[in-house]
Amino acid sequence: MLRGAYTWMKAQLGALKQEDGQGMVEYALIIAFIAIVVIAGLVILGPIIRDMFIDVGDELTVATTAGS
Repeated sequence: MLRGAYTWMKAQLGALKQEDGQGMVEYALIIAFIAIVVIAGLVILGPIIRDMFIDVGDELTVATTAGS
């Protein structure tokens, strides 16, 4: 009876160890996907955002020089 309980417990712990590895791989894939989406978004929106900052900087320069 004790041997059967030991065998069962060992099998359950072995199954948990296998699922932990699988879960880590799934998390790594999710993080990689998020990173790819963020990088793609920055590549697409980066020039647009840069132009917005340049426009704001130019307007501030004009506003400060016109007020002087």
